[in-house]
Amino acid sequence: VIAGQGTATLEFLEQVGDLNMLLAPCGGGGLLSGTAVAAKGVAPRCKVIGIEPALGDDATRSFRTKTLHTIHNPPTIADGTRTPSLGKLTFPLVLDYVDDMQTVSEEAIKAAVRFLFYRMKLVVEPSGALGLAALLSGVVVPQGRVGIILSGGNIDAATMTMILNEAS
Repeated sequence: VIAGQGTATLEFLEQVGDLNMLLAPCGGGGLLSGTAVAAKGVAPRCKVIGIEPALGDDATRSFRTKTLHTIHNPPTIADGTRTPSLGKLTFPLVLDYVDDMQTVSEEAIKAAVRFLFYRMKLVVEPSGALGLAALLSGVVVPQGRVGIILSGGNIDAATMTMILNEAS
């Protein structure tokens, strides 16, 4: 899984060229670690930042303390990130290849999903919109050329309707 996620990053970087910063969502760490290993392999100066919901910040705490933290069933709308912790394989890769971890609020996640739907005409699940949420909310300040891994359209109609009907 990690290697497969990395190939998406390699294709992305091949298409867009050098980036100064790359943002990727983080749940169990497969997408983030694959993204980071691939990015650092071809663009070592590219800053890779993992983004996760503030309500499920186990990876951010693990990254900062270098000790694996666990949260069981975090109450976030970003259901693809509701993993209890980084995995045994992904945790060391995140520590070695990721430059920073940041968290975003539930409101920021929903705003990013709305932005992608209304402005970009894309249906992206909340977990896949975490990178954009970090930029739009100011949690991450863009530096140079920035790429965002947008992943997944696995959102049910009721959740999408609820998000779209909320005021931004």
